[in-house]
This record gives sequence, C-alpha cells and structure tokens, in this order.
Amino acid sequence: MKERYAKFNIGDVVRHRMFPFRGVIFDVDPEFANTEEWWNSIPAEVRPSKDQPFYHLLAENDETEYVAYVSEQNLISDESGIPLRNPQIAQIFDKAPTGEFKPKMSFAH
Repeated sequence: MKERYAKFNIGDVVRHRMFPFRGVIFDVDPEFANTEEWWNSIPAEVRPSKDQPFYHLLAENDETEYVAYVSEQNLISDESGIPLRNPQIAQIFDKAPTGEFKPKMSFAH
C-alpha cells in the first residue's frame, strides 16, 4: 500500500477549486470512504480519483451551511480571512488567538 500524506489538516480553512463554497476541515479519510451511490452521483467528467485523501468539511456557501465531503484535488487553502458562520464549528473547535481553528480537547457535552 502506498503511503499518503494529507495536504490539509483538521482545522484548516479551505475552499473548493470549482464550486463556490468554503469550510473548515473536521476529519480526513486517507482515501475515498463514502458510498458507491455518492461516488456515481458525481458527473464522470469531473469525478476525482478515489486514491487520494478526502476531507469532511463544515461547509457553507452564500445560502446555507452543511457538511461536505471533498477530494484533496478539489480543495485549495482559503486565505480570505472572512469569518465562517457554520454554527457547528463552535461545537468542534476553539479559535486560537492566531485565528486558527483548534479541535476542542473533548467532544463531550
């Protein structure tokens, strides 16, 4: 098995390369780990390779907030500095004085 390293880390703010949404990474799969139905719902001409990291994002666009699952090849760092509004972010992350998102030590409520 080929060893892979994720380009992005949990807490990184990223945006989609082609679609108008951005978010903060809260989990990483070393390779595709979703359903075949989900995979086949992506148009073949833009369907990414399965053998790359896939990221779970607390995402948002102009209309709504949601969870997204995105391949590494379709993400770029978001350096805009625009605050994220997804309400789930505060449940999972603390914001460091430097502006970075750091996972909370415990997810217990």
